[in-house]
Amino acid sequence: MSRQNLIKKLRKKNPNLNNKETEEIINIFCETIEKGLKQGRKIELRGFGTFFTKKIKEKYYARNPNTKELIYVPKKNKVRFKPSRKLKSIINE
Repeated sequence: MSRQNLIKKLRKKNPNLNNKETEEIINIFCETIEKGLKQGRKIELRGFGTFFTKKIKEKYYARNPNTKELIYVPKKNKVRFKPSRKLKSIINE
């Protein structure tokens, strides 16, 4: 589902909101999740799941599969998502 489809569905559920207001709600939601993850917090949405960051160690001996050359991969943070039991059961019905 694209961002525009999400905005259209929100508009159908809440006809008293216009497009700008609906888009602003989506923007605030996304920005809040981004800020929380950037600060290293877990973002828990009850009944949906949890977003969290996982630190990936640096790798001194990684290999480029095309050139077979050894490369260095610095440490980084990756965003992970763990679905809730409720979401898992809805998907697996």
